[in-house]
Amino acid sequence: MTTQKQTLGKQLILIIILVFSIAFICLGVVLPKTLIPLAENNVYNYLSEPLKLMQSNFDKDFKSSEIAYLYIINDVISQSDNLEEVMGFDKPLIILAKTKDHTYGKFTYKHHIYYYYTVKTAQVTKIALTNDNYINKTKKEILNAILPIVLGTLFLVGLILVIWSSIIIYKVDKLKAKIDNIDNPKYNHKIDFKADDELRSLEYAIEDMRISIKNQEEYRNQMYQNISHDFKTPLTVIKSYIEAVHDEVEDKNKALQIIEEQTEKLETKVHSLLYLNKLDYLKDSKIEIVKVDMEKILNDEIEKFKWKRKDISFILEYDHKSMFYGTVEHWETILDNLLNNFMRYANTTIKITVKQNKLILFNDGSNIDNDLLEGIFTPFRKGIKGEFGLGLSIVKKTLSILGYNISIKNEKKGVSFIIIRNQSK
Repeated sequence: MTTQKQTLGKQLILIIILVFSIAFICLGVVLPKTLIPLAENNVYNYLSEPLKLMQSNFDKDFKSSEIAYLYIINDVISQSDNLEEVMGFDKPLIILAKTKDHTYGKFTYKHHIYYYYTVKTAQVTKIALTNDNYINKTKKEILNAILPIVLGTLFLVGLILVIWSSIIIYKVDKLKAKIDNIDNPKYNHKIDFKADDELRSLEYAIEDMRISIKNQEEYRNQMYQNISHDFKTPLTVIKSYIEAVHDEVEDKNKALQIIEEQTEKLETKVHSLLYLNKLDYLKDSKIEIVKVDMEKILNDEIEKFKWKRKDISFILEYDHKSMFYGTVEHWETILDNLLNNFMRYANTTIKITVKQNKLILFNDGSNIDNDLLEGIFTPFRKGIKGEFGLGLSIVKKTLSILGYNISIKNEKKGVSFIIIRNQSK
């Protein structure tokens, strides 16, 4: 079952119709009913004034086209000549029956409403009567005075709303077209909204998102090229040595050794790529962060790496007041990748310092070019000596999951990697 699309323009028209309907109801029903009690009080005052001055059996000076009178003395009823004209009937007894219980009020007779006011003394009862013409006239006058003003105001408000909504709809359509063509490089994405409002902020947000998507796409394409290059090299070497063995131009044992080395390199790259992909999922999940024995982890890592290059000296300075949090597995991954990196570039010394909850790893290798520092933690970004890799990217993402940050500082001779816990953690 499909529903009819309601555009913003249609919705606005419906809202304006609804507002006009509510206004008419208020003017035609609610307002008159609200004003009737006030008008009725005026009627009672209007009726009572002549009665205070009436002294005789019936004074002709009080004859009126709008008010009729009854004058009762010693059960003798006198009435003004215009009683039937004002009331529409000439039945004083019915009037007396209707008005006997209250000093003033209104009563209904044959679907018509009548108003009365009574003044009683010991022997005399004077009653002033009128119909509802005054009330109807008052309501009509009020509506005639208010209705043009209200309708004019509503018309102006409606016109302003239509103009404003047209501008909003135009802007929304422009933003929709921009989103629809967000990956279209031929589309003119420039939109210059003058008003500094939420739609302009949304325009900037969409433009930032478009640029981010474009940069991610370029980065992804570059990364795929780098991955292909990084994986192609060991595969080419393996293939070359296999062909060399088949052609009997290379010793099988030597070829097997080189193939094994290249296979291990390829396996390491695959594991690193899978682990990096795993980190993207872990960053949104909750990991149990606990206090870890960093001194033991560091000693185990030093024992693991010191045999790979016997010409490198490891120095560990540890402040036992420092505390570190995370998991042993994650910290081992971080240190494995950093020390692997250090083993390639260090000359003679790797120094690890722990103080004030800060972990500093130093190697006395060459400084890193400033051009490389900015993207050094980006996966497969060309790095030192033109190499590609995932190690430092894994370090950065793993530390981020644990709530730590890493920075690099070129020393006078060597490079320091500084790991410190984020202040918000």
